[in-house]
Amino acid sequence: MALHKGAGDDRRLSIGPFTGISDPLGAMELAPPLHRLGEGPVSADTAYQLVHDELLLDGSARLNLATFVTTTMETQATRLMTECLDKNMIDKDEYPQTAELERRCVAILADLWHAPDPDAAVGCSTTGSSEACMLAGMALKRRWMRRNPDRYATGARPNLVMGINVQVCWEKFCTFWEVEARTAPMSGERFHLDAEQAAALCDENTIGVVGVLGSTFDGSYEPIADICAALDAFQERTGLDVPVHVDGASGGMVAPFLDPELVWDFRLPRVASINCSGHKYGLVYPGVGWALWRDKEALPEELVFRVNYLGGEMPTFALNFSRPGAQVAAQYYVFLRLGREGFRAVQGASREVARYLAGRIGELGCFRLLTRGDEVPVFAFTTTEDMPFDVFDVSRRLRERGWQVPAYTFPPHREDLSVLRIVCRNGFSRDLADLLLADLGRLLPELRRQPVPLRDLGVPARAGFHH
Repeated sequence: MALHKGAGDDRRLSIGPFTGISDPLGAMELAPPLHRLGEGPVSADTAYQLVHDELLLDGSARLNLATFVTTTMETQATRLMTECLDKNMIDKDEYPQTAELERRCVAILADLWHAPDPDAAVGCSTTGSSEACMLAGMALKRRWMRRNPDRYATGARPNLVMGINVQVCWEKFCTFWEVEARTAPMSGERFHLDAEQAAALCDENTIGVVGVLGSTFDGSYEPIADICAALDAFQERTGLDVPVHVDGASGGMVAPFLDPELVWDFRLPRVASINCSGHKYGLVYPGVGWALWRDKEALPEELVFRVNYLGGEMPTFALNFSRPGAQVAAQYYVFLRLGREGFRAVQGASREVARYLAGRIGELGCFRLLTRGDEVPVFAFTTTEDMPFDVFDVSRRLRERGWQVPAYTFPPHREDLSVLRIVCRNGFSRDLADLLLADLGRLLPELRRQPVPLRDLGVPARAGFHH
């Protein structure tokens, strides 16, 4: 969450004559303050209208091509979530059937990700993939501490190996839990971790390697099987057994349906844990994530708390305590509603839109594609060197039409590369893609008439996304 501070001013919200229906003039005199509590209440309709009007300034979620997060669900799913808004997921005695739905979702994912014994796999829902990654990282660190008690006691610092392209939650994990982040930089046209780098960065203090199935930078899969094979060879040479965690925040709910031949999950013995975002390609509104371990050995028992709460003992492994149950019910609804064929159709449609849109953009002659949307339905592209505009100019102009297409610079050692990225999700149809192409076609002639990119004229680049 972003940190904020009080504004310290005395501005007030203004209320129009017809916001207060029964007493227009009286309502205008209310003028509740912005940054402190008012002296008295306002009507429910007035409060609603004030907040509703301010939120009109937010961008349209459907036109937000920056986010991986689900922006549309069926009416029945929305109704189900509304019915569950008052349910606290942690109260498993009070809401035993919600807890049962969570258990079923874990079982479904264990089967989907080929756990060797789905009944032995353990897992839980979380508030999103960030919490799931934190839990997986904690398990990796505790397993390393178990295996190396003497080294840890004498001050050895554990490390976690990953590509520089990982989502920021892994940087947070390493900072919060005092783990050295060993990140492999990008190089040339390689924008994520590869097997050779993964093994080269490991040593006796490595708690694990993070492989990403669907990089947020360009939508590409990291070679999980190759990374595991390299770590197998590393173990043969050194005797060091380094587990792998797969961050499947996006690809974990795409690859099983569209790339069933790709081996990346618990079929690889070295994969100890997997996370995914139910609220991304799991097709549920935010926020819900999932964390699974291949068996009880992969999740140290001392991390699991058994809480006597509301009349019963409850095992829990989470950073949060109270959290909503609505998203868990919605996740089970989606599993029930779609089945394998339904998921294959929905994710396949998103990938087809991504491929189509990438292909059309590549034909425009002023962009170079880095990826084509043929893994996670996401692709990245940049401007060609002969253009008098850059990706930030394109992003700025598209925003004028309501499109939120992020522009950002790659990390070390490719800070020279700035790209646009488009995420194609359920609800972003080919018709919408054609509307985006039409708007892009209308603005390109104007951009081509620029003398130089606006950054060269001192206009600050507006980055549209932060990893």
